[in-house]
Amino acid sequence: MSNPTWNLEPSLESAAQVQIKPQYELFIDGKWQAPASGTYFATVNPADESHLAKIAWANATDIDLAVSAARSAYENVWSKLSGAARGKYLFRIARLMQEKAKELAIMETLDGGKPIRESRDIDIPLACNHFFYYAGWADKLQEAFAGQQFEALGVAGQITPWNFPLLMLAWKVAPALACGNTVVLKPAETTSLTALKFAEICQEAGLPAGVVNIVTGYGDTGAALVAHSDVDKIAFTGSTAVGKQIQKACIGTPKKVTLELGGKSANILLEDAPIDQAVEGIINSIFFNQGHVCCAGSRLFVQESIAEQVVAKLKFRLQSIYVGNPLDKNTDIGAINSKKQLETIEKYLAIGLAEGAEMYQPDCTLPSQGFYCKPTLFTDVAQSARIAQEEIFGPVLTIQTFRTMEEVVQKANNSPYGLAAGVWTANGARIFGLSSQLHAGVVWANTYNKFDPASPFGGYKESGFGREGGRHGLSAYLKFKN
Repeated sequence: MSNPTWNLEPSLESAAQVQIKPQYELFIDGKWQAPASGTYFATVNPADESHLAKIAWANATDIDLAVSAARSAYENVWSKLSGAARGKYLFRIARLMQEKAKELAIMETLDGGKPIRESRDIDIPLACNHFFYYAGWADKLQEAFAGQQFEALGVAGQITPWNFPLLMLAWKVAPALACGNTVVLKPAETTSLTALKFAEICQEAGLPAGVVNIVTGYGDTGAALVAHSDVDKIAFTGSTAVGKQIQKACIGTPKKVTLELGGKSANILLEDAPIDQAVEGIINSIFFNQGHVCCAGSRLFVQESIAEQVVAKLKFRLQSIYVGNPLDKNTDIGAINSKKQLETIEKYLAIGLAEGAEMYQPDCTLPSQGFYCKPTLFTDVAQSARIAQEEIFGPVLTIQTFRTMEEVVQKANNSPYGLAAGVWTANGARIFGLSSQLHAGVVWANTYNKFDPASPFGGYKESGFGREGGRHGLSAYLKFKN
């Protein structure tokens, strides 16, 4: 089976229209403030390792200022507004985000390394839609929870990851504000720029000072936010290891906690599935997002009778995947977010080979600068293999076979994670049968990675607890009295 040669002319999105400041301060109480320590760190473009900006590094003193500002805004302003008034602010923020969508998409790609097509077509539109969606709920909370008495929690401390910086911000900030809470948000240190741009949008929208505060920094900044005694809610998306630390830190406190953690999601391909459609869905689920989605379908289970055909089609399809400059509209796989993450992925590639799995990578040339990884398939993978059990967070797919439904359910559920899964089949009964047996928070049928603001998302086991999105996302920011 041969593949055509792809000679694509570069189609670069211009970054000239994006104004990135040389230095960013902390956004506290509606103003930009220098960090108490005077310390800053650099954020770089993972596509070419160029310097983008200096970012303020917040410490416990800064966190205390931000939490105090959020508490004051909650008690004196935000909690006194009607739901309709809060909704107007959210609508205004959503519209401003739409107006600045192109700038936000380019900034997301420059800072995070993901292809501009993904930032432009998925991340930013979904982030805007979440603000529109929760703006509509702000004055309808009584209808959302009819017959129940509730009130806002107060101050929400929120920590977001580097893989979907603005979208994860929207998942957390929008429902928190709609329910009447104020926010102190700490973005990932490698992807802070769109969160800081969001702070500018809040200013432009006229959001009252202190309702949203953005504090940047490393793990110690997040730990100070989690430990602060005047924070009523912690919402975290990130690694399972850090999630466990947060859960321990909040034990014995009145803090409400939701955790959306790691995943090692199963994608199950049955012999009666539309194979070409499924192959494209599998490619999309793990490679086009560089495997940087926590729910990426990184474990593929293929029914034995079609395994050879599916593997051949996957290898053929990988030959046409374009790896390169994230700002190029032709790019399918951009840059890995950081050197540290690339080293983690390369460590797992070596582990997979040492475990006896067979590795396939297409013959493609990677850029000489930046952090890049070829899309990788592993076949002949044992169920106990580390590459089949541990989250890699990169463009790496493990492939295993099965014969019966009972076997694949057992294999798919044999994981410490339980975030998402996919089922590919032409048989509706099999879809319902498998989805009811899979230990996953979300199960997609004949598609993958489809998100909607009205649909809740979250996992089980070591993938965390609580739900974001939909009506469920509101309940995470309310205190129920009965």
